[in-house]
Amino acid sequence: MLDALLAFSQGTGIHAFMHTAWGWPIVESLHFLGLSLLIGTVGLFDLRMLGSARGIPMRALHRLVPWGVAGYALNVVTGLMFLTSVPDQYLYNPAFQIKLALMAVAGLNVAFFYRFVFAPVKTANAAADAPRSAKIAAAISMSCWIGVIVCGRLITYYRPPYHWCFWC
Repeated sequence: MLDALLAFSQGTGIHAFMHTAWGWPIVESLHFLGLSLLIGTVGLFDLRMLGSARGIPMRALHRLVPWGVAGYALNVVTGLMFLTSVPDQYLYNPAFQIKLALMAVAGLNVAFFYRFVFAPVKTANAAADAPRSAKIAAAISMSCWIGVIVCGRLITYYRPPYHWCFWC
């Protein structure tokens, strides 16, 4: 698996770009921009479903969700650039593994939300309280994305058992 990821990265030029002076900082900045879009929009929508800002219709906030999806897509692309550039730093990293698991739970949660819960949320008026199922989905979503952020930050502190230094 490591060899395949590295071969892909080297074959596409990602590896060379990521190991330039500005490659990693540019991609990391884009990753944080994507995260801001994702958490800013999905987080706001989740907070509204949990009961904050009751004067704002949930359907109005839901119109921002495509920006969050764009942020997620940006994070997937930049995250794959990180992963394929130094796969051994990620694949064996417990923080990265937990991050992926939380992303999977968040994905299942959003699928459940749109399949079973979204209809009454979409038609609710501005002052309406979200159904209990929507609140549960929002709480799971917020918990998962907070965990993803925390684990993303912890990746740098949990290294494989050998010394590796990007700037050395």
